[in-house]
Amino acid sequence: MKNEKRTEHGLETSKLDEPHGVVVINSSKFMSLLASPDRDFLLSSDGTQVKVSELEGKVIGIYFSANWYPPCRSFNHLLINTYEQIKSCSSEFEIVFVSSDEDLDAFNTFHAGMPWLAIPFSDLEAKKELNRRFDVEGIPCLVILQPNNNKDDNIATFNDGVELIYRYGVQAFPFTKERFEELQEEDRKNEESQTITSLLVSHKRDFLLSHANNKKVPVGSLIGKTTGLYFSAQWCIPGRKFTPKLISIYKKIKEILLKEVVDVVQGFEIVYVSSDNNETEFKSEFDSMPWLALPFGDDANKNLAKYFDVRGIPSLIIIGPNGKTVTRNGRNLINLYQQNAYPFTEARVEMLEKKMDEEAKNLPKSEFHTGHRHELSLVSQGSGGGPFICCDCEEQGSGWAYQCIQCGYEVHPKCVRAVERDTNSDS
Repeated sequence: MKNEKRTEHGLETSKLDEPHGVVVINSSKFMSLLASPDRDFLLSSDGTQVKVSELEGKVIGIYFSANWYPPCRSFNHLLINTYEQIKSCSSEFEIVFVSSDEDLDAFNTFHAGMPWLAIPFSDLEAKKELNRRFDVEGIPCLVILQPNNNKDDNIATFNDGVELIYRYGVQAFPFTKERFEELQEEDRKNEESQTITSLLVSHKRDFLLSHANNKKVPVGSLIGKTTGLYFSAQWCIPGRKFTPKLISIYKKIKEILLKEVVDVVQGFEIVYVSSDNNETEFKSEFDSMPWLALPFGDDANKNLAKYFDVRGIPSLIIIGPNGKTVTRNGRNLINLYQQNAYPFTEARVEMLEKKMDEEAKNLPKSEFHTGHRHELSLVSQGSGGGPFICCDCEEQGSGWAYQCIQCGYEVHPKCVRAVERDTNSDS
């Protein structure tokens, strides 16, 4: 089963309990990997040769990437910005690009925009050895080598430097275990003190925009409510598909709460957090939405995206009545359970999962789907399943799926459009 993290569709990655993909080791033992018997230099982006020995004593990032892969190009922009900020205040940092590009022209094009060094494209053996030594399973990947500042041979190992850069940026430098623990402690304190007002109020503004007579609604009116922070933009193609669905679910949840007096006290609201390019786009997008919004250009739009580590849109973060984060996976829960996902708590999701398991007992063990020529088998998380992207609606799924054993095609059970089995078809 595919387990893709398609950030271009706004699907979330797991919370960073430990940085995934960063291996922190003693650089002096591995400096030789950056050279070869016939080469003692690296290439700068303008083709200048730089001796490998000049990197001694520095924190080194080994960057595995390729021009042909969109997530690499996306991460590259962030890494360049982080690198330049670090270099502006410290010369004790360098990055070495290890290319997975398909040809020299692609390598040269990609490296030309990088302010750091690279293993020559022609040195295939060095690139293979680096990939093997650091067990690189996917790109982009970042490996951090620490300078040898002590006498012991202890090696601290982390995972996913890409995750670390996305989450903390320049604050992660110098990428030590101690610095990571400090950042984790800061995260813990921020989460403990988090309220809906601390998230949405600034020193310049204590209100949100409403469609009702263009009036301003106090942020304080959300206290005690379950609130969704909806990150999207007019230019976001997946958002054009998800926004109408969210509008429909939002209205259904509102209708349910009107009938349930107990829940009316808490209520439900959504706040649009815009990534639009200009105010015209923002107004056009917000005009289609029945909920509230942060003003276009407000600093909170970017601050919230960074705080919640939003890398792709659309994304829906759910804040509970107490102002704490309930889930960063609101979009997936809406896709899976529609209005039944409310109030998005762990207890609610657990109940829905059990219900789904019960309903799955009555589903056919296999189906032929109009969108695929092979027979699909019903699988669960415990029988070879896991998180996936539905090949029919292109939204994330988990739990149960109909899967093609031959080619990995998968669909939500609710997306299956069954057809009569054709015994003459190629299966």
